[in-house]
Amino acid sequence: MAPRIVRTIDDARALIGQEIGVSGWVLVSQPRIDQFAAATDDHQWIHTDTARAAREMPGGQTIAHGYLLLSLMPALMEEVVRMPTLERAINYGLNKVRFKNPVPAGSRVRLKCVLLQAQKRAGALQVVLENTLEIEGQAKPACIAEVIALYFLAAG
Repeated sequence: MAPRIVRTIDDARALIGQEIGVSGWVLVSQPRIDQFAAATDDHQWIHTDTARAAREMPGGQTIAHGYLLLSLMPALMEEVVRMPTLERAINYGLNKVRFKNPVPAGSRVRLKCVLLQAQKRAGALQVVLENTLEIEGQAKPACIAEVIALYFLAAG
């Protein structure tokens, strides 16, 4: 699916209530999980100890950190929407996040995005997005997050 193009607040408003796109698949590898653990100092064994996970975890594999999954969303969003007039983007917050299904190391995930709200705020386009992180081959998603972002767009 080609990315949606959003140049103005009105472009965004026209997409309210729609699925605006689906990203490509991205691999959640053990090295990626280990790098995230190192960056965040979250070395809980369920994420990093493959030998113990083989013995004690359902499925016998380590699983990705929930916050690692959230941190993938901005990059995946760039595959879904192109904003040629974007000057800067700010993560404003989250209304609701649910981790519905663990992501075993070696799985692939992708982002499905629905635009819930779009309005002008503080000179920016403020959006509320329902982001669903799907796991390849699984019916139940990994994560559903209601994300709030501010996009500062150049005057057209």
